[in-house]
Amino acid sequence: MSHLEAIRTDVPGPRSRELSAVLERTETRGVTYVARDFPVVWDSASGATVCDVDGNRYLDLTSAFGVAVAGHANPAVARAIGEQATRLPHAMGDVHPSDVKIALLAKLASLAPLDEPRVFLCSSGAESVEFALKTVLLATEKPDVLSFEGAYHGLSYGALEVGGIEKFRAPWRRQLLDRTVFARFPDRRVPATAARALGEIEAALRRRSSLGAVIVEPIQGRAGIVIPPDGFLHDLGTLCRNRDVLLVVDEIYTGFGRTGALFACERDDVRPDILCLGKALGGGFPISAAVVARQVADAWPPSRGEALHTSTYLGNPMGCAAALANIGEIERLDLPARARAGERSIGARLEPLRRRPDVVDVRGRGMLWAIEFRDGAAASENVLRALQAGVIALQTGLRGESIAIAPPLVIDDAQLERALGLLCDAVAEKVIS
Repeated sequence: MSHLEAIRTDVPGPRSRELSAVLERTETRGVTYVARDFPVVWDSASGATVCDVDGNRYLDLTSAFGVAVAGHANPAVARAIGEQATRLPHAMGDVHPSDVKIALLAKLASLAPLDEPRVFLCSSGAESVEFALKTVLLATEKPDVLSFEGAYHGLSYGALEVGGIEKFRAPWRRQLLDRTVFARFPDRRVPATAARALGEIEAALRRRSSLGAVIVEPIQGRAGIVIPPDGFLHDLGTLCRNRDVLLVVDEIYTGFGRTGALFACERDDVRPDILCLGKALGGGFPISAAVVARQVADAWPPSRGEALHTSTYLGNPMGCAAALANIGEIERLDLPARARAGERSIGARLEPLRRRPDVVDVRGRGMLWAIEFRDGAAASENVLRALQAGVIALQTGLRGESIAIAPPLVIDDAQLERALGLLCDAVAEKVIS
């Protein structure tokens, strides 16, 4: 029997409100949004459900930022972390590495759609982008990068330098180098934007010889699940090869089955020079990777006993064990195929929303979708109504105008139908004036 939602108290409940008050007194400002009706404090999760500290159970349409593709608290992943913790919780990743680190390097190299892949392990998606940017400079001796308006690659300084969302850049602008050229990202709704974007990129590469790479998300996540026209990514890869410019594909959000292929770039038959991975890699344990084609990776000098780019937790054994187990679950359950099947069912369920005057668009690929509203206020209201009904959804978009739908890929048919139904009911509750 499926585990569906079960709401037993007000949302948020009394314990969530109590703990949120503690959070407000102790956490730095600018991190967690707290209001009378938000957030709920999580206590536990399993598969596609989340329980809060008040005993309410929710259906999760976020995978906790896309992490839980194989389900929250996947038993195989949890078991791998526990067993590794009792055997070897930490090693010396760039001095005396663990066997499980080496096993993960080999596994990722066998999966990644690159030429003779070499892998760098780290802890967050932003770190993988930082490593990619350093690699670009070493390999090309060119300091500048072309990125896209609306791009999100993380909030550390290097990643922020190539990020195309102004609200994240503005407070730190005086500390940014501003060496990035931004092109407009094409939108599948307007097929002609692909040719326009490629023309802009080619012109920029001709005009500015210091551009060593293009960094791109196959689908822009933080910008509101913006999907480019079919063939754009393939044509971008061709353009980069012809211009002798590296292609960095950021699959931190789209990787590991989310869009119906293990990596989204594979649906466009693209072989990047650098592939950035994170989020779903560890199934909940913080671990990420930058996978680099050997010809590019060899720009790094051999280690002489002191790594040029490293961190204390590089190749943490528990993270590597989690990632290996999680990849094993993705393969065992054939989660990319589940995402492809989900593409059809989610699209059919959300299609009627297009008729609502407050809905601008419904779009998606695999199990990564968005409902776009006229403004951020409408999206926010619908997220809150869904939460009250027992569904966790995430607001996204440059103006907060969209709701992202990215459930665990293990969500069963009954759970998915129930969650989408409750979300659609929440949207239908809005009285159109």
